[in-house]
Amino acid sequence: MHMCMILGMSLANFTMLHVAISLVGIGSGFVVLAGLILRRRLDVWTNLFLATTIATSVTGFFFPFERLLPSHILGLLSLAVLGLAVLARSARHLRGPWLRVFAISSCVALYLNVFVLIAQAFGKVPALKAMAPTQSEPPFVLAEGALLLIFGVFGVIAAKKASSKMALTA
Repeated sequence: MHMCMILGMSLANFTMLHVAISLVGIGSGFVVLAGLILRRRLDVWTNLFLATTIATSVTGFFFPFERLLPSHILGLLSLAVLGLAVLARSARHLRGPWLRVFAISSCVALYLNVFVLIAQAFGKVPALKAMAPTQSEPPFVLAEGALLLIFGVFGVIAAKKASSKMALTA
């Protein structure tokens, strides 16, 4: 019996819940990233981002599986960088280098969530699946490469803003 059934949900309903949590995490993550770049402290958005992104990674392990998959590795990696973000924010209060740690780890966690969103879209949306049925074709590689480039640029900007002497403003 898999975890979805233990939670009393059908796999379809659990999948919808997981996707909804993930989309909230992605949306709030973009708000947090914008706040970092604009040097604005957005506590409510940050709490929402961290909670839903952690929940996304944790609930990903509740789906039935028989072997370790790349999605599990990404989930573990996401939880590790989210652990750094929580440590930087909660225990270290974004002081000194911890603001930069928070900015980088939050950006990486958001990137991983969007990476999975794109991979799922190419796996589930018929038009995208037709363009890249094995997810090794140029459209998929280009989409994920562009995503990496975009997040690399925004991550560097957020890290540079976080490394300046001024703290985020409320």
